[in-house]
Amino acid sequence: MNDALTILRRCGIKPTPQRIAVVNYVLKSTTHPTAEDVLDHSRKKCPTVSRATVYNTLNLLAAKGLLKTQVLKEGTVVFDPNARQHHHFIDDDTGVIYDIPWSSLAVSGKEKLRDYEVREYQVILRGRRTKRK
Repeated sequence: MNDALTILRRCGIKPTPQRIAVVNYVLKSTTHPTAEDVLDHSRKKCPTVSRATVYNTLNLLAAKGLLKTQVLKEGTVVFDPNARQHHHFIDDDTGVIYDIPWSSLAVSGKEKLRDYEVREYQVILRGRRTKRK
């Protein structure tokens, strides 16, 4: 809980039990949760958390650079607590999204995009994960 308090205060966000529950779940998550996932998990710790509080808190955290919003699943926004540069692999069978280290893939040809000012890029791979943990 102290981590969540520190994070919220450092970002200038008033700590409430509801926001603390959201921060504790989403920033410690090793998955790419949707807002509904965050709501479900946050309500286990704080039953009074509302959908609006979850969305507002997630958007504030994204604006502060603590997580990224991604549309990796068709039509679904997920929240990625890994704000470092990385790529993604989405398993066709399970829908699970895996982080792929940035250094694992090289993208060539960026310099040939003279008509574009590229701010950021990532590779999204889709397929089947053959090795299970």
